Amino acid sequence: MNKPLAIFSLLLLSLFSSYTHANSARIPIESFSKDTEYSQVTISPSGEYLAVVNKVKGKNVLVILDAQTFKTLHAVSFRGDAQVGDYHWVNNERVAIAKEYLRGWKDHPEYYGEIYGVNVDGKKSKYLIGYLGEQQIGSRIKKQTPLYGTSFILDPLIKNKRKMLVMTIPWTSSNEPHTVVYEVDVYTGKRKRVTLSPSRMAQFLTDHEGNVRVAVSTDNYINAEIHIKNKSGDDWEELSLGNENYSDISLKAFDKHGNNIYMTASKSGEAEGLYKLNIAKKEVKLIFQDEFVSPKRVWVDEASKELFAIETELQYPNYSFIDTGSKKSERLKALIEALKGDQVQLISSTADGNANIIYASSDINPGRYYLYDASKNELKYLFASRGWLKPEEMAITKPIHYKTRDGLTIYGYLTIPNDTDEKNLPLVVMPHGGPHGPRDWWGFDPDSQLLASRGIAVLKVNFRGSGGFGRNFEHAGHKKWGAEIQFDIIDGVKHLIAKGIADKNNICIVGASFGGYSALQSAILEPDMFKCAVGVVGIYDLPLMFEEGDISERNSGQRYLKSVIGSNEVQLKSYSPSYNIDKLKAAVLIVHGGEDKRAPIEQAESLIAALKKANHPYELELLEDEGHGFYKPEHQLKYYNKLVSFLEKHMKF
Repeated sequence: MNKPLAIFSLLLLSLFSSYTHANSARIPIESFSKDTEYSQVTISPSGEYLAVVNKVKGKNVLVILDAQTFKTLHAVSFRGDAQVGDYHWVNNERVAIAKEYLRGWKDHPEYYGEIYGVNVDGKKSKYLIGYLGEQQIGSRIKKQTPLYGTSFILDPLIKNKRKMLVMTIPWTSSNEPHTVVYEVDVYTGKRKRVTLSPSRMAQFLTDHEGNVRVAVSTDNYINAEIHIKNKSGDDWEELSLGNENYSDISLKAFDKHGNNIYMTASKSGEAEGLYKLNIAKKEVKLIFQDEFVSPKRVWVDEASKELFAIETELQYPNYSFIDTGSKKSERLKALIEALKGDQVQLISSTADGNANIIYASSDINPGRYYLYDASKNELKYLFASRGWLKPEEMAITKPIHYKTRDGLTIYGYLTIPNDTDEKNLPLVVMPHGGPHGPRDWWGFDPDSQLLASRGIAVLKVNFRGSGGFGRNFEHAGHKKWGAEIQFDIIDGVKHLIAKGIADKNNICIVGASFGGYSALQSAILEPDMFKCAVGVVGIYDLPLMFEEGDISERNSGQRYLKSVIGSNEVQLKSYSPSYNIDKLKAAVLIVHGGEDKRAPIEQAESLIAALKKANHPYELELLEDEGHGFYKPEHQLKYYNKLVSFLEKHMKF
């Protein structure tokens, strides 16, 4: 291994990795509402170029730089409401870029499978894959035809200058079609089909030579089928794993010899583990498993296809390493030691592995990018995602855990305002959305930091039903939305009161989406606990979910709702804030988007009608042209201003 990275010649390491909290004037709200300035930094396979996504006027633009001089060579942007999405280096001089669209009614940008290619100098720009294709008028040269499906880059094949592999989900009448893999020319867009998935909605894994060798799929989202094929391209063969039933299988990488594949999977609903599957012997061996949580991410280098680390997070982020001889593993260990206090991620590498892009962040550090050069044993600072925020002025976040009234252990996070003795603090509880799938993580959170900068502690908990703790824990929240999930949240508040951290007479609850539901439902179940409740793009009328919103529009959505909330209308109404306002004492703020399709405006209208009928005072902030989340910084600022103003009326801080 190289000399310890702590001896890097750059003195700025000590400035960036060790933060001393300092007293300062109140941080402007605008500082927390501003978009992240830089993200998705990568290095080209040769190491000659850097690429970074820069936020310009609310849209993502891809900027390509010379890695030595940092001179801008080209910037890629799209017109209208389109922006740069994910991108990949497909050779030393060219990137392939997903084109996505900002739609106000969605909680994330829309992607329709369009992929563009462009050289680092802006030349040879080409629409490679998508439903538009190329017009045939006036030419005998065969143009690339439209591809009606959502396409993703499966393997950039950086060793092949002209080719990449793309996986496409066809747009058909079937909700779950067979997926297709194409080999695509990165300059012309000409494509040929490589394989059709052996079963519906399969995901694929390529070996180190770029051969499509493994597919995994499931018909019921529980039990999985694995199919394999030889390098020569023979037909798919189902691989039986014996009597064991593995669920949530995700293919990660081949080992360096190409005889085994790494995959994450769960048995019996427990937290997912990392397994090694021997293809020839059809044997599965458990390599790593945390007792409580599934891997947050299995790190596989895109250039070398080497699996070098497993990241988990029960409380603080933690890494496990399975290959003691891996240079990237050793490098990451040294970087973690050098950048103490930060979560360190090795996110991009050159083909030879000599240079890496490093991302370091923490609860107080919004994120910084570095370039590590192994030949010089040197770390260079590149970009800050939110450079205007000073880590020394941010509030620390501590992991907590506690027992619920029925004996379940719940893990969460508490953000503590600076310059306090951690006693009798004003508290805002922030339940996460979902509720099934998402979870809260340790790290930088603008919402929490905004409130902490005003002297308010913030509690976030991973209640039953949250993702990342195994299917059993997630299913424990099914049909428990209105009671047990809320009791998990309420018991977390009681835990902080009992420890003397929270002032029992100075507590509010704020949440978005399902968190908005929790804000109102928890305040109904414990009317004397919360001074105020804020619902942001929330759900308040459970029976209405079967009639309005994009979930109810699909048969699969109807099945999902019956599974997670049930179909007993009496119980659904008993679990709905709109039908139980008579039990509510807290002051109410409703924030909603007029174009929200996930939690449609009818949900807010149902709650407002109930509040009016009960003569319960409330405040409303309606953002007409926003949807399930606020993308525009001016709307985020408007919401933050309204939130702080509302809390000032009902809390002491």
